[in-house]
Amino acid sequence: MREYELYLVIDGSAEEEAVTATLNRASQLITVGNGESSGQVIKVEARGKRRLAYPIGKRLEGQDFIVTFQTPPQALPELERALKLDEQVVRYLIVRLGED
Repeated sequence: MREYELYLVIDGSAEEEAVTATLNRASQLITVGNGESSGQVIKVEARGKRRLAYPIGKRLEGQDFIVTFQTPPQALPELERALKLDEQVVRYLIVRLGED
């Protein structure tokens, strides 16, 4: 298993329930993956609501989250697919943390 960090920007006008549902869905995909127990969420850090540097699809604000997790690389395509399809997600970035 490798350690990753997911930087997630969710629509700033989204309701609390929608934000929680998006985070729960991402956590579920990390832990369950392709039908087997594959990973674990280490930490979810909410960074608050921020004004975007430029409008993204008529959105001016976003809520930032950083999710640190461990999972095998095979689970990442399904996670990325789900994030692309979620209408609340403005941007996301998955980074593999170094072995330092």
